Amino acid sequence: MTHAVHAKGQAKVKTIILKVINRLSAILLIVAVAMPSSAAMPASASSAPQVSAGKTMAKSSDKTHMLLATMDQSIKQKTIGIVLFPGFETLDVFGPVEMWGRLPGYEIVTVSQYGGAVRSAQGIKTITDYSFDNAPQFDVLMIPGGTGTRTEVNNPEMLAFLRKEDRGTQWTTSVCTGSAVLAKAGILDGHKATSNKIAFTWAASQSNQVAWQGKARWVVDGKYITSSGVSAGTDMALALVEKLYGRAAANRTAHDAEYVWNDDPGDDPFAVETPEHLGHSTSDQ
Repeated sequence: MTHAVHAKGQAKVKTIILKVINRLSAILLIVAVAMPSSAAMPASASSAPQVSAGKTMAKSSDKTHMLLATMDQSIKQKTIGIVLFPGFETLDVFGPVEMWGRLPGYEIVTVSQYGGAVRSAQGIKTITDYSFDNAPQFDVLMIPGGTGTRTEVNNPEMLAFLRKEDRGTQWTTSVCTGSAVLAKAGILDGHKATSNKIAFTWAASQSNQVAWQGKARWVVDGKYITSSGVSAGTDMALALVEKLYGRAAANRTAHDAEYVWNDDPGDDPFAVETPEHLGHSTSDQ
């Protein structure tokens, strides 16, 4: 009987110890992801996200997930708003979503002119979270490209919405011909930018006030990040992760997705010549 009681007591102690270790491990992992070293902190304090525990452990225990959820509730998240429209390019959206989906302190939402379902150029429907009328101010704004941009550059509601959001963003980004819509809205005036190289001439024709870059996987100029076509958006998204949380976090995100990151913005295998009349003098990146 004494042996049985002793064994039961040992088992109880082990259970308590495992619970403590589990909680401590969760906290240490949160700190490692959400509070990078000083070398990996963002260059600009104004663009540094609030520390949060959001979605950092893909394979943790249920109790650890509960701890993370509890901490999330007490910390206000920032918002990445992705603008959708009929004919958006699917990978332009979901490549970056894959890289941004577990960023501590950020949540991703979608918005379209009328809200509801929006069909991509590949026929995939996405239910958007907001319409232009009820969308909040986003901290990060992203507009993809796609065949639908040919319509959106002439959509005054879209252009007005982008201008309104851009006034309050910390980062305004685009993938592919999304930069053409930003340019048509006047948002990129005086800045360097790039776009899909197949549609480069058309994109650049939307504004002669932009310093269009014919050789660039992506371009950073101030708070604006524009990428080349389709898959380049995923590389751009990782560049933003690096801006927010440092190089180690970007590398870890790419590794977890089993993605080979083209981390050199100047390494553009699809580069095109930039017409001379499109070149404008702007500040360095």
